[in-house]
Amino acid sequence: MLQRSLFSRSALLVQTAPFENLLYSKNTHAASCIHRSLGSVTIPPPACMLRPLEAPLRYLFGPGPSNVPPRVLAAGGRPIIGHLHPEMYEIMNDIKKGIQYAFQTKNNMTIAMSGSGHTAMECAVFNTVEPGESVVVAVNGIWGERVAEIAERMGARVHRMVKAPGGYYSNEEIEQTLAKHKPVLFFLTHGESSAGLVHPVDGIGDICLRHNCLFLVDSVASLGGAPLFMDEQKIDILYTGSQKALNAPPGTAPISFNERACKKMFNRKTKPVSYLLDMTHLSNYWGCDGKTFPGHSWSKRLWSSQGLENSWRQHKEVAEYLWKGLEDLGLKLFIKDKDLRLPCVTTISIPQGYNWRELLTYIMKHHQMEMTGGLGPSVGMVLRVGLMGYNCNKANADLALAALADALKVCPKSKA
Repeated sequence: MLQRSLFSRSALLVQTAPFENLLYSKNTHAASCIHRSLGSVTIPPPACMLRPLEAPLRYLFGPGPSNVPPRVLAAGGRPIIGHLHPEMYEIMNDIKKGIQYAFQTKNNMTIAMSGSGHTAMECAVFNTVEPGESVVVAVNGIWGERVAEIAERMGARVHRMVKAPGGYYSNEEIEQTLAKHKPVLFFLTHGESSAGLVHPVDGIGDICLRHNCLFLVDSVASLGGAPLFMDEQKIDILYTGSQKALNAPPGTAPISFNERACKKMFNRKTKPVSYLLDMTHLSNYWGCDGKTFPGHSWSKRLWSSQGLENSWRQHKEVAEYLWKGLEDLGLKLFIKDKDLRLPCVTTISIPQGYNWRELLTYIMKHHQMEMTGGLGPSVGMVLRVGLMGYNCNKANADLALAALADALKVCPKSKA
């Protein structure tokens, strides 16, 4: 049917072409072009286009994305409207209010970017750092490494604080490093999903204030699953991703800048290296530059049936339930200190004698369940189990534990 439709459309286009002019034209080149359009296409429609799209139902118990609620899936079937329609401005206002609630901030410069968490990551660095300026990046997993590379690519002088996956930084270490390098920006990952660590944040904002340095925090893997208070903890720039505890499909990256960050961002000597991520344009579109959207707005609470406090509590309770179940299976948790474990993503030390890839392959094949290995510096060190947002309940924890128990029983174990 699709092939016939394509050919019929081609014939219709040919019928409406201005043949009258062609008949009297001596331009043989133009005539040959029209003649080619009458012929069959040389590249036929691929067979995959003739089949309906099918996506398997799987338990997404990795570090993200997570399964989303049916109401969110249903929302994807709503009609499309234009990006400048008044109704769209209303929706954008709702989204902005929801992000402010989730971030616990009153920042006016709060938007949702089109793209992954990497988009917000680059937006934060590109807009607040200029070539040649000093940046300090706390690296204790994959995300610090990536921010350091982004800053280097745009010409910043990057100073890395480096610890092994699972390591964390004391406030004294951070203050000493800022005093030494005098950066304009300090980056820290709140939820380091590659290691399963949630990093303490209290007091760091005050340190950055004393050293006239912006405090940038990545909360992609932690927002909604672990407490975080942007204004109270003096975080200057905060971003997250939609596909984890926020119960949404991938592709949206909320970000917020406070007044200190805006002052630095809008008083730079050079333009940001990216046009697409230039907050001068994005802030205007989102009505953050003093020009309000038409109409009134109302706020829809994220996690409307829960609220933030209940979401934090549920993630902690389910995580602790999972941790006990893992220990009952004889598995060792990678982060020893319970207070430093990321509730959304649990990391398990690879059990001795097992091939971690075989374990994960077996679980996917026989249980239709995604779990993952490490990422970046934690590859070969950990297995990662994520129970976040819609997936965060004890029934799913039991499913994950049963799958792991089955894999440990069936998969071969080396004798070495």
